[in-house]
Amino acid sequence: MSRCENVFAILNELQSNAEKIDQDQILRLEKLILSANRIFIGGAGRSGFVGRAFANRMMHLGYTVYFVGEPTTPSIQEGDLLIIGSGSGTTASLVSNAGVAKKQGAKLATVTMFPEHTIGAMSDVVIMIPGVTEKFAGEGGGSVQSSGSSFEELTWITYDAVVMDLMRITKQNDSQLYARHANME
Repeated sequence: MSRCENVFAILNELQSNAEKIDQDQILRLEKLILSANRIFIGGAGRSGFVGRAFANRMMHLGYTVYFVGEPTTPSIQEGDLLIIGSGSGTTASLVSNAGVAKKQGAKLATVTMFPEHTIGAMSDVVIMIPGVTEKFAGEGGGSVQSSGSSFEELTWITYDAVVMDLMRITKQNDSQLYARHANME
């Protein structure tokens, strides 16, 4: 068996980029989650796929959670939390959603490469993830992967890190989460 060098190149890049994630911002996001009435998660494209997986895990933890844009998603209100994953921080539909959330008095958190862009500037909590997108070159100018991949992968891992903390904080184990797993697939 020969070693797959591309896998290790990706893992090395993710580890290097993970060094730049601010744990204090993760803790601030967790406090917002713990105090929210309901949680709304948004993202477009591949960031939306990652957001859907996070929404699923949050449901497994017992939170009332919705993915923005689904037909069963209600209106956001004061006391709620919107978490947006957006590499660029400028995707028009997500900027609009952020504006609606703030206007309604909800809290806003974002995971982005560009905290200074529109969504980050509006947010109560910003988790900066290094990377590059098709629209913007990231710090360092490049990636070993195709554009956007490292951001989405590290966003997924960051969301999972939040889930790990919330499991510990809420004193839940895998069996309790699995009890909420879908039984109609």
